[in-house]
Amino acid sequence: MDKNVVGWFEIPVSDMDRAIRFYEQVLDLKLERHLMGPLDMAWFPFTETGIGAPGSLVYHPDQYRPSADGSLIYFTARSGDLAVELGRVEKAGGRVLQPKTLINEDVGYMGLFLDTEGNRMAVHSRR
Repeated sequence: MDKNVVGWFEIPVSDMDRAIRFYEQVLDLKLERHLMGPLDMAWFPFTETGIGAPGSLVYHPDQYRPSADGSLIYFTARSGDLAVELGRVEKAGGRVLQPKTLINEDVGYMGLFLDTEGNRMAVHSRR
């Protein structure tokens, strides 16, 4: 059986409560918080049979640092039109870096934002 190449992702945060509020508001979902020793994690919802990779916000004072210069994670727009999610970014305390932009007709659209923690992220939709 073919699998996606990414099995899990982690987004570093410096303030877990603030980050949870931001992502829940922008993506219109609920995160599930887990304290694991020194790790404080908030998991994005996922299913075992769904398309894509599950992931988490993660706080650890010594091992994780938010960055606008590292890997770029693309969230799938749950609304179907990423303009909806991008429209929530600034109200939630983030900043839109690139408005909805056509990649190409076959792939769809993308937009970039900076979250409340200083991470550069992306959102994607087909329309």
